[in-house]
Amino acid sequence: MRIARQYPLAQLRRTHISLSPAARLIACYTAASLHCSAPLPSATSSPQTRRIHQHTARQAPPITPTYRNIRRNFATQTSIMGEELARSAAARIEDLERPQLDDRSYRVITLQNQLEVLLIHEAGTDKASAALDVNVGSFNDADDMPGIAHAVEHLLFMGTEKYPEENAYNKYLTTHGGHSNAFTASTSTNYYFELSYPSSSPSNSKAATPSASTVNLSASKEKDNSPLWGALDRFGQFFIAPLFLEDTLDREIKAVDSENKKNLQSDQWRLHQLNKALANPNHPYCHFSTGSWKTLHDDPIARGVKIRDEFIKFHSTNYSANRMKLVVLGRESLDTLEEWVEEIFKKVPNKDLSRRSWDIPVYTENELLTQTFAKPVLESRSLEIQFAYRDEEDLYESQPSRYLSHLIGHEGPGSILAHIKAKGWANGLGAGGSTLCPGSGLFSISVKLTEEGLKNYKEVAKIVFQYIGMMREKEPQKWIVDEQMRISEVEFRFKQKSPPSRTASSLAGIMQKPYDRKMLLSGPAVIRKFDSQRINEALSYLRPDNFRMTIVSQDFPGGWDRKEKWYGTEHKVEKLSEDFLAEIKAAFESKERSAELHFPHKNEFIPSRLDVEKKEITQPSKEPKLIRHDDNVRIWWKKDDQFWVPKANVHIYLRTPITNVTPRVALMSTLYRELVTDALVEYSYDADISGLVYDFTNHANGISVTVSGYNDKLHVLLEKVLTSLRDLEIKQDRFDIIRERITRSLRNWDYGQPFHQVGTYSRAFKNEKSWMNEDLAKELDSVTAEDVRQFYPQILAQGLIEVLAHGNLYKEEALKFTDLVERTLRPKKLAANQIPIRRNLMWPTGCNFIYEKQLKDPANVNHCIEYSLYAGDDRENNTRAKLMLLTQMTDEPCFNQLRTIEQLGYVVFSGQSFADTWAGYRILIQSEKDCRYLEGRIENFLNTFEKALQEMSESDFEDHKRAMITKRLTKLKNLSQEDMRFWNHIYSDAYDFLLADTDAENLDKITKKDMVDFYAQYISPSSSKRSKLSVHLQAQSKPKEPTLDEKKKSALAAVQVILTEHKIEHKAEDLQAVVNNAPTAESLPDTFSSYFLEALKITPDVASKVLDETKAALGVADTGLPAEPAILGDSADAKSVSDASHPVIIKDIHAFKANMQVSAGIRPVKNLEEFMEVSEKL
Repeated sequence: MRIARQYPLAQLRRTHISLSPAARLIACYTAASLHCSAPLPSATSSPQTRRIHQHTARQAPPITPTYRNIRRNFATQTSIMGEELARSAAARIEDLERPQLDDRSYRVITLQNQLEVLLIHEAGTDKASAALDVNVGSFNDADDMPGIAHAVEHLLFMGTEKYPEENAYNKYLTTHGGHSNAFTASTSTNYYFELSYPSSSPSNSKAATPSASTVNLSASKEKDNSPLWGALDRFGQFFIAPLFLEDTLDREIKAVDSENKKNLQSDQWRLHQLNKALANPNHPYCHFSTGSWKTLHDDPIARGVKIRDEFIKFHSTNYSANRMKLVVLGRESLDTLEEWVEEIFKKVPNKDLSRRSWDIPVYTENELLTQTFAKPVLESRSLEIQFAYRDEEDLYESQPSRYLSHLIGHEGPGSILAHIKAKGWANGLGAGGSTLCPGSGLFSISVKLTEEGLKNYKEVAKIVFQYIGMMREKEPQKWIVDEQMRISEVEFRFKQKSPPSRTASSLAGIMQKPYDRKMLLSGPAVIRKFDSQRINEALSYLRPDNFRMTIVSQDFPGGWDRKEKWYGTEHKVEKLSEDFLAEIKAAFESKERSAELHFPHKNEFIPSRLDVEKKEITQPSKEPKLIRHDDNVRIWWKKDDQFWVPKANVHIYLRTPITNVTPRVALMSTLYRELVTDALVEYSYDADISGLVYDFTNHANGISVTVSGYNDKLHVLLEKVLTSLRDLEIKQDRFDIIRERITRSLRNWDYGQPFHQVGTYSRAFKNEKSWMNEDLAKELDSVTAEDVRQFYPQILAQGLIEVLAHGNLYKEEALKFTDLVERTLRPKKLAANQIPIRRNLMWPTGCNFIYEKQLKDPANVNHCIEYSLYAGDDRENNTRAKLMLLTQMTDEPCFNQLRTIEQLGYVVFSGQSFADTWAGYRILIQSEKDCRYLEGRIENFLNTFEKALQEMSESDFEDHKRAMITKRLTKLKNLSQEDMRFWNHIYSDAYDFLLADTDAENLDKITKKDMVDFYAQYISPSSSKRSKLSVHLQAQSKPKEPTLDEKKKSALAAVQVILTEHKIEHKAEDLQAVVNNAPTAESLPDTFSSYFLEALKITPDVASKVLDETKAALGVADTGLPAEPAILGDSADAKSVSDASHPVIIKDIHAFKANMQVSAGIRPVKNLEEFMEVSEKL
């Protein structure tokens, strides 16, 4: 791979708000894209960034700037926006290079305070966004207070002078269907939000999407009609007048600490920090950047430091308008956006701070020529070779590191990977350069080793240096760069839109780079020239005297004699021997290299046919047509009618009942998938880097193949994949390697994040048939290569073929693709009664189940609970719409109560849960607190919210409805989004292509009484009819017990927040005295109770509520669970205890499922014949 390296995500703030429900919990913490087409914020400036963004360079005609919105007459601008705004007009840039189909308008301006702004007008957008990137990050941390930049990022969300309520910003965004997030990278901190414009009437939703018109009002009137103005005003205050309230400090430091503890057992974070710790101690790269309670609280206090003063000082010393880059995207005109930005952000102080750089070597002779042996938490084996490298940000036109990473990371014939894989030494390889900060960078080569590869890691290293020597021996190859240029130009030319917040956040980070402002969109993506001198200079860093190695293994070589300070990673460091260095040098300089190593062949997958027939379309079709429907085949087809890119997606779904009937069969299906994928690596790599990819998946109801990308060569790749499925040759050595890899993967799963594990157990209680990892692991040793050889033809022998052909394809092409599938795989007809049916378990009315499982990782201190409530079939009684509305209403208050106020843990999520016919609601928490305690706090929140729902005003209720309707009517941004919508509806067996519109209509019909009644029956803990099951994953380790002083300080902060939330006046010094006088931590609740009733004169009912919240914050609230729950054993009938008033413990998942009723299967929303195409179309 060109970029395979993953670093931990720059400190991510509010996982639950910023991401979709599925992605919220995954939160893939990944690193700087080492070979990146369009870096996301700070992707090249920091090894800690947000997401992987792999470059897929392409080729097309030279880019021609599109000239739109040419600067208007200067005097006209003056009359519209006044003298101050007119002065900034001279610096405007509007003719940015842009993709061919980009219909947005752009303007770059610089305010008088030197804050640079990119304004983006998109007339048809249904969402608005803004992002601000500050050129300050963890490299600016004080040596004695690591993590302060990250903590300041957290605290800016906690109230400002103009909007002092600490959740005012997120409340506003939630009301407008929005979300926010922020992250701290090495040299930047990036804040962003997204919200929705009001949608058109749901009653017209079948034909309508959110309004694309821009109302012709004066800018001042537009403020009252646009939610963007209110969001910008709240957002801007972060950088004008944040409060850093005393009573928020401890809670947010705890949030940072919880975030850090969440990562303590993550090898991704552990190994990254180890690499940093072993760098030059004088370079800021060596810092610990997340922060913890110790670094941000205990240690500073022990030194007599006032923490709040330090946070304020950091903000005032480092945050300055001239270090900031702002991006605003909305449907308002550029002139209006400019006026709003000027009005709000001109108040950001400009301190004329310089842009920092660090001209310090990241590695000195002390760190170079060493090998570090690191012991991971998970079973993994790898070799990483790191070279000290240059900062490459100013070389954006030639991007020489992409030449290096393209060749070293290639996976085709002649590559390093192909050679060492043939020897049985490796499963993967990645390479790429990264800029750590202005002044220094790294170039890394990472190899995933097999067991034999680990034994021969020195030979692997020598082969790497052989290849680098070959590259240096030959002059840089212009034809290779020409291919890269062609690929990158095509990719940019046909780049489609991303979600607004991703666009804004990414561009704000890019603006910190030294790109020509006309190239802000194209600069990171496009290689513009071949520069052999720069390539040779880049190669000069890849020398035998300028590297260090890290070898990762749980048991090799043993004898680790050191522990990394922050994560405790065991390791040892040795200087490389003179003999080994001599061998490396000999391999590097040798003229007699292995014939297996050579440059790649010409790439035949670079697309050349890029024509798109564009037609005038009144309204894009919302569903594909069924163009063939018989006993053997269903073909769904839609020619793209709104995105107009030369791309297509072909999905092939072979429905068969035999891929998942037993754990052994499921395992053999997985081995088959992995063997096919392994066999196609060399062939498919050129297609991959040319924008054409495939995916092969096995699942419960069959197998599926998808080929996506430029349609020019799509048929070539599809035919090769299908042939490989049919004619797979299983080699014993590769089978052994892949089986061992799956074995490790199953074992490693038990050591992953608890909030990643819990969903597997929850799904097992919903799905009719599913296998746990332990079921599969039991079969691994007995499955042989011959077993898989005999088994896989059975998968292909019989089945129903279902195809979706979508994009720049005519009907005839869709039919030809399907004919290719039939001719290649030749499956026989599958009887109708053998076609797998999707259905789920139905939990008994009134049940209250708990499944408890101890986590296997002895060092993980985090428990995790997923608390699920079953509401029935999602297509009955408007259940689906009610659950979505409930999600909208509880999202912010649940997070605010359980995460912000009660400080239960960093990971808090609430929302709807749909699985085929199963519909429900869930709350997930990962915390150091015990699961039974968490269960009690969840029930307390649900009780509290029931009252809030009952008392909710009709106006607020309608606001929530509008926000959810707007979310469901969100416009598709690109071809891939439309494709996934179609395919998900086909794969689900429901074929409900208009589901989003139906949801909007159903949401519009819901009354407040409907929701109150629904909540009372299905959600309220007091309901005798609700169905509840929670999964408790229990940690083995216990966190360090805080001291009495620490408990008192936490209690004081918590009670201050609770009293403020309830608007109860109190004196801080009196409350401090109450806390100081408590003799023990256990006496605090009674002490506070007396204070509430006697000193504050709170009425008993209010005092009871406040005391309950206080106990929750202290971690001593009643769990609400009996000490001796009932046990549901191996043979007990679940229905016999379904009406129990107390929880019932499930001991055996399979026995439980055997006693559950099963729902009816999913059926199409209408007869499939009604989808058949009638009119003649191409």
